Amino acid sequence: MKPIARPDRPFFGSGPTAKRPGWSLSGLEGAMLGRSHRDAVAKARINEVIERSRQVLGIPADYRLGILPGSDTGAFEAAMWSMLGARGVDLLAWESFGEGWVTDATKQLKLGDARTLSADYGELPDLTSVDFARDVVFTWNGTTSGVRVPNGAWIAADRQGLTFCDATSAAFAMDLPWSKLDVTTWSWQKVLGGEAQHGMLALSPRAVERLESYKPAWPLPKLFRLTKGGKLIEGIFKGETINTPSMLAVEDALDGLRWAEQVGGLKGLIARSEANLAAIADWVASTAWVDFLAAEPSTRSCTSICLKIVDPRVASLAESDQQKVVKELAGLLAKEQVAYDIAGYRDAPPGLRIWGGATVDVADTKALLPWLSWAFGEVASRLDAEAA
Repeated sequence: MKPIARPDRPFFGSGPTAKRPGWSLSGLEGAMLGRSHRDAVAKARINEVIERSRQVLGIPADYRLGILPGSDTGAFEAAMWSMLGARGVDLLAWESFGEGWVTDATKQLKLGDARTLSADYGELPDLTSVDFARDVVFTWNGTTSGVRVPNGAWIAADRQGLTFCDATSAAFAMDLPWSKLDVTTWSWQKVLGGEAQHGMLALSPRAVERLESYKPAWPLPKLFRLTKGGKLIEGIFKGETINTPSMLAVEDALDGLRWAEQVGGLKGLIARSEANLAAIADWVASTAWVDFLAAEPSTRSCTSICLKIVDPRVASLAESDQQKVVKELAGLLAKEQVAYDIAGYRDAPPGLRIWGGATVDVADTKALLPWLSWAFGEVASRLDAEAA
């Protein structure tokens, strides 16, 4: 039967994600609109995003942290284009965004000494085979596969190369070991539910040394330039952004960071995300038609929670027909206004992707689960009727 209780906030899409509980436009009334971002007051507001992010995430004081254009993609591209090529690189890929970094490194930058370590959706590459005498490029959390690295123990503390970590759906929801990460990026639009547009870039002292001692063989677009005259452009890491930022988005980022502090900082944010994963895990364990895409429990994401339909009526279909089933199921839920945007990513295997980041209340996640079963029942009834 159709459930009665509904999620108060049906926003389970993976980006942009749900705003924080209680969010309203009134929280942005103090935005520095109509003012130059170079004004001292506006620049202080931008720098406040940097410093509050540093405090919540526990980023070491000697790491540079700055805001770059183009969301997480722009920040990560700037790092790759500015620093790769100094030594060989291991490229790890187990979902579409990691595969995108492989493409950029091998086909755009055309790095000669690049080794790709890949795995199918739902799995991780062999992390023990990574060579830390080389640079290493990886995503901490596979946003399109729901697979995360379980911890940082596999990263060598005495590495010679740099680690480049795309952490866009991990930052603020997972405990990142900063001493193991040299280049780390994320965006405002993920775990804290910020507005899209801007990316964050954290650099270890070793990464800064690379920037100041290495000049890549290719030309760098202005948006990617982090140095001038062989020295780091320090202003980028003090609120002097490369391009004009949206001061409305800046104010929204500050709103999210203040909320993060109110719910217990990083520990509180992680607990909220893990609670969503736990609720879904309990439901999956008692539901025959669905399973996690991530086979190993320790690698299951607590933000981009990816599920596959294992019921034989669907699993036996061609992939294109499975995609139609997923689209139908997701469409039913959207029509009922209980879940928006939960079909899996277009490049991923057919399935559902439910955002469980910190801005999602676990009560809403629990209210969604009976609706998932109802929607699948509707689809299964149609399949049975067609087979009869």
